[in-house]
Amino acid sequence: MSRLFVALLITLSAAPPALPQDAAGGVAATGSQDENWNLHVQSTDIVQGYAPFSAQYTNPGYNSLPPGGEARETVSLDLMAGVRLWSGAEAHVDALMWQGYGLDNTLGLEAFPSAEAYRAGTSVPNGMLARLFVRQTINLGGGAKKIDDDQLHLAGQEDSSRLTITVGRFSAIDIFDTNAYANDPRTQFMNWAFVADEAWDYPADPVGFTTGLAVELYEAGWALRWGFMQMPSVQNNWTAEDQLLKWPTESSGGDGDFWKSWGMPLELERHYSFNGHPGAVRLLAYLNEADMATYAAAVAILSSMGPRSDFRAARSYNFKYGYGINWEQEITKGVGLFSRLGWNNGQTESWAYGDVDRSVTLGLSISGEAWHRLDDTFGLAGVASGITHEHQVFFQEGGTGILGGDGALNYSWEKGLETYYDFKVWKALHAALDYQFIADPAYNRARGPISIFAVRLHWEL
Repeated sequence: MSRLFVALLITLSAAPPALPQDAAGGVAATGSQDENWNLHVQSTDIVQGYAPFSAQYTNPGYNSLPPGGEARETVSLDLMAGVRLWSGAEAHVDALMWQGYGLDNTLGLEAFPSAEAYRAGTSVPNGMLARLFVRQTINLGGGAKKIDDDQLHLAGQEDSSRLTITVGRFSAIDIFDTNAYANDPRTQFMNWAFVADEAWDYPADPVGFTTGLAVELYEAGWALRWGFMQMPSVQNNWTAEDQLLKWPTESSGGDGDFWKSWGMPLELERHYSFNGHPGAVRLLAYLNEADMATYAAAVAILSSMGPRSDFRAARSYNFKYGYGINWEQEITKGVGLFSRLGWNNGQTESWAYGDVDRSVTLGLSISGEAWHRLDDTFGLAGVASGITHEHQVFFQEGGTGILGGDGALNYSWEKGLETYYDFKVWKALHAALDYQFIADPAYNRARGPISIFAVRLHWEL
């Protein structure tokens, strides 16, 4: 178990009890407007499938999407609770259950069409404590700002100038690379490429969580964030905490060496107003270290011993670094644009997220207010992803990554398009219709294009 997680358990055991509650849903009777506890639940069901597509070849045993067509279903259920520990501090827990598989067990596409389709697919329900963290906010002045109740925050107030420290188990994209229009596959775009910058190999287990520390400094429209998070010891595998916090248990889970297996993101955020409409720009840089092979070392083994050879001997502790730009801008009330640009050095294996070294996205989100459906949303976005020459040679020699690697490669950038309409059915129940088009899947012009259709049901309180 990682040292950060042990520190979290010690912090929780030493925490004083929450402030007294009244019968009005967690607000203290002392007159404070700070919420002392909250409880949220969500459920998301996605049915997704694709029609047969053309393919010059298909290699069984590789990450090669079957061309005959298929349909898959995923279900997730979260029970999330928060409690105020003392002034400025709150603890949150998220009990997650999931079941189902992504298309081809979440393989064969880089801009994978459902971020609810974890690489850890299962035919029976699995569960875990996906999040278990403490957040401490130190107010530094500058005027009070209202914080609304949501799944990971208690309602209350905090200063516009403040320092926030989060320690425990969470998702890196809870804090970094957020975007108002493209961040949540349960209510917005479903594709991995629109949930986060795919060129950022962010630290995570196969479901998207790890243990770490994040420090955020906010000041008058600016924010600076830094994080330190543990990498799993095995590529796209379980962390040490999953041995304790997941059921059924995962005995294979483990973190790499504490000082040699980590990810450190650094993000600078600027909020601004353009013609009275809010916008934000986020500049991301990251540095990872893990027991991952360079593509040159892996190719040396594959080329001499054959495409199905075990190249784990090529692995050693190496660095991976990259940069990203994340932009969002309201154009008029209810209409917003967003974009992400991502780049990494592309010399080592991807370890936790996807096999992408270059990525660009651009999208549009429109609220249904214009046609008197305030709770509806229409979205349209495109993505193009690419890899370095060294990464291409690795795939050409028969190497496989987290999502791609189908035994051969006629290289081209992978291109994708997603459009969805999410509409309110009744009270807290929403449904969405989704279509995605992907050309040159997994960077291979010998396969595709692919049309993918989906229906989503989402309920939350």
